Amino acid sequence: MPRINFGVGGLDEMVQGGIPERSLLVTIGGAGTGKTTFGLQFLQHGIENGQKGAFITLEESYDRVVQSAGEKGWPFEEHVQNGNLAVVDLDPVEMANSLSSIRNELPQLVEEFGAERLVLDSVSLLEMMYDDQATRRTEIYDFTKALKNAGVTTFLTSEADQDNPFASRHGIIEYLTDGVVVLRYVRPEDFRETRLAVEIQKIRDANHSRETKPYEITNDGISVYRQANIF
Repeated sequence: MPRINFGVGGLDEMVQGGIPERSLLVTIGGAGTGKTTFGLQFLQHGIENGQKGAFITLEESYDRVVQSAGEKGWPFEEHVQNGNLAVVDLDPVEMANSLSSIRNELPQLVEEFGAERLVLDSVSLLEMMYDDQATRRTEIYDFTKALKNAGVTTFLTSEADQDNPFASRHGIIEYLTDGVVVLRYVRPEDFRETRLAVEIQKIRDANHSRETKPYEITNDGISVYRQANIF
């Protein structure tokens, strides 16, 4: 089975042998933990290794996505012009209204563009469109199934539950995906410094470290300190 990397130093070393291609992955985290940066970095790494990418955002404009990537030194505008990247900004309300058509068209769009990596930022906004828990579960299940059928390695971002940093807001998406990475804040008892910590909850068909490791969001993206301990 072909394997790929996240493109995040330190984190890739925590996955022995890499992530199976065509996996459906989600990163769960609170505000400011770097979920979007992680997604952008995932696409940049793929493009650097000859894989076309697509970034679908429900939260930011096209210009803001390109600007955010540019601030990290990732030339997304150039990638778009070269035909290696598609950046699509969708209104979440419109997307919810036409979710079934998007779900049906997505595999064809991925195939026609030739994308091998897809990022959706964020699945939480899709989940919020449904008041009924059963309907929400069914719709998100059908959507993730369509993503798997598209034959592309997909990276979703999800807001963490307000009371549990290890779970998504609605507690659905982590059970539908092949891999779960949690980004969270760690506040030591002495309150001297709030730190960022990452852990891999699961990656199907891959051995991985279950340690919690510190990371930073720098001008170059996310870096995980594999040799350091969080406490």
